Amino acid sequence: MRHSLRSALLGRWLPLLAIAMLAGCTIAKPRTDDPLEKYNRGIYKFNEHVDKAVARPVAVGYRKVTNPPVRRSVSDFFTNIRMPITVANDLLQARPKQALQSSGRFLVNLTLGIGGFFDPASQLGIPLEDNDFGITLARWGVPEGDFLMVPLAGPSTVRDIWHLPVDSYFFDPLSIYASNHSYGGLQYLPQVMYLVTLRSQLIDAEGFLQSAYDPYVFIRDAYRQQRLYEIYDGNPPAAIIEQMQGLNDQNFDPEQLLDQQHQWENKHPDDSGKPK
Repeated sequence: MRHSLRSALLGRWLPLLAIAMLAGCTIAKPRTDDPLEKYNRGIYKFNEHVDKAVARPVAVGYRKVTNPPVRRSVSDFFTNIRMPITVANDLLQARPKQALQSSGRFLVNLTLGIGGFFDPASQLGIPLEDNDFGITLARWGVPEGDFLMVPLAGPSTVRDIWHLPVDSYFFDPLSIYASNHSYGGLQYLPQVMYLVTLRSQLIDAEGFLQSAYDPYVFIRDAYRQQRLYEIYDGNPPAAIIEQMQGLNDQNFDPEQLLDQQHQWENKHPDDSGKPK
């Protein structure tokens, strides 16, 4: 029994450790183009329909039957229980200090925080870090690839999408628990609750999306900028930011960009995302 468990763990970890030893460390430049835009917009509309029909009503119902302190405790629990994902990717990125720091945060909240429902680690000054295998690939030097709008999962890239299967299979306690237990589908309930919690948190930010001239472009650019800051620990080089924003392009014209936004609004009155 012990030998089979050890073999299973080695089978999970050895491939990733081998890749980590062979990986480079130069971060590739960010992309600003969108060659799959037509496909991505179709998936975006599909996701939007699913969200309006299922995800948002469930999230709204969750907010109606809970108060802010309860929602904060549930959110803290899921943030803490998924901390092994961050720790594992810190190790794959050869960042022992961050791995130790996140491990300490996990243990403090798991014990003093009563299973993670409270966050004494923040009060103790232990910072919260979020890491995943997409960031690991970026720090290994893997190019970003095309932007992708993934069905039911939202924005990603050819590089970042790998965090879904890798983190889930190797590092995510919720996924590992569900894959190793069978309770007539109830083993997936924690994962569903985690998704409901995430969606309920986004309700407060819906106004930003509704005021965007093109919600798809807003989500795409916001996702790319967020990932950029995560890859560089919140402090990306100024040259990288200028490239992402197109400021180093000799043909960049802010007034022309604003005019294009107005033209898009006039041509797509039903898709402008503004409140009706």
